[in-house]
Amino acid sequence: MRFSDKTVLVTGAASGIGLATAMRFAAEGANLVLVDRDAAALPAAAAKLRACGDGQTMEVECDVSAEQGVAHAVEAVMARFGRLDVVVNNAGLMIFKPIQELTGADWMHVLHVDLLGAFFFIKQAFLHMKAGGAVVNVSSVHALETEPNVAPYAAAKAALLSLTRSAALEGIPKGIRVNAILPGAIDTPMLWTNPEVKSGAEHIDAADVGKPEDVAAAIAFLASDEAAFIRGTSLLVDGGRLCAL
Repeated sequence: MRFSDKTVLVTGAASGIGLATAMRFAAEGANLVLVDRDAAALPAAAAKLRACGDGQTMEVECDVSAEQGVAHAVEAVMARFGRLDVVVNNAGLMIFKPIQELTGADWMHVLHVDLLGAFFFIKQAFLHMKAGGAVVNVSSVHALETEPNVAPYAAAKAALLSLTRSAALEGIPKGIRVNAILPGAIDTPMLWTNPEVKSGAEHIDAADVGKPEDVAAAIAFLASDEAAFIRGTSLLVDGGRLCAL
């Protein structure tokens, strides 16, 4: 198995793409660190992992927007497993407001989670990972094509691609690869609770909706040794949705 005895940390791991990703890594032999701010949801997520793999599972309640909390989380991982091989920066949130109603606080809330949260974990990865490690940042198709009323989210996800490229370059001498993945419409609560989708303003064709497992498979590939010569890439996982004019 590709991740036997490796330690994989996934943020936003209690549900959706994060949970599917953690389950994929667990099925491939990894020890999993589930990071989420929803402490109540972590035990159920951990139980699902134990059902699909023999690796160890660690639950960490953490607000990814708090740098000191991120540092403490990684310190706990190193104390438990002695190694950190893969980080998947999946945690994210959206605010739905037109630009004229957004406040500076709205922007900072989204940027702290969707952009700085990834930065904090990349920083810790660079401090603790050995050569051969990998970071996968979960961006979004909104980084390339977006819709009204989600400006902070789209901007944060676009900035995350730039951060990925910078980190990929700085990771070369460390032997750490950094890449990003851009999911499209995926069957998660974030999609179906989108007010644009709920109101019908944005039409979602069932054929365009992927499964969290589709994204998880792509993340696992980028984190694996099979992708050893892939650095700084942004991989679309959108069923070809952005190909259509």
